[in-house]
Amino acid sequence: MRIVLATSNQGKIKEFKELMPHDEVCAFEELLGKMEIEETGTTFKENAILKAKTVYDKLNDNHAIVISDDSGISVQALNNEPGVYSARYAGINANDKANNAKLMTKLKEAKLSSTPAFYTACIAMVYQGQIYTVHGWMHGEVIDHERGTNGFGYDPMFIPHGYTQTLGELENEIKKTFSHRSQALHLAKKVLEVLTKKS
Repeated sequence: MRIVLATSNQGKIKEFKELMPHDEVCAFEELLGKMEIEETGTTFKENAILKAKTVYDKLNDNHAIVISDDSGISVQALNNEPGVYSARYAGINANDKANNAKLMTKLKEAKLSSTPAFYTACIAMVYQGQIYTVHGWMHGEVIDHERGTNGFGYDPMFIPHGYTQTLGELENEIKKTFSHRSQALHLAKKVLEVLTKKS
């Protein structure tokens, strides 16, 4: 299966390729060059569809399977911040360190050393002009400091249920058995298998 990813996030590209080892996976920039896709949606689903549809339309290839992911972390005690703004929590073009620093500051202002949080991943697929979406979730706790250097984004601050280590400390082989993106991708692959059998 040839998949075009509607993302330029190197961490996500690496993760998708690891999660889909038997498929040909490439980032849209390899085919279309650099392109900014403004995320104007108010939900993960809206943003995922927006990114996938934009790339699909630009490719102008009815046989292309375009996948996009919009994901982030929500902290209930902070009114579900950063939510859909996870990638730009500290501002447009903010990096992981800046976003993590802002979340740590917010937690400390609220006098929270740890508090429940969850990750959401929505995967949107566009195939032969039709749009399909699936979701995955991962629950746990966010802490007010970073631990570990694996993964990306808020991984060093998140401890999933059933573990004492952060996602930044856990090995990738362990994380991909239960992560929000793994769960969403598992469902996405089932959808794609059905669709490609019909065509």
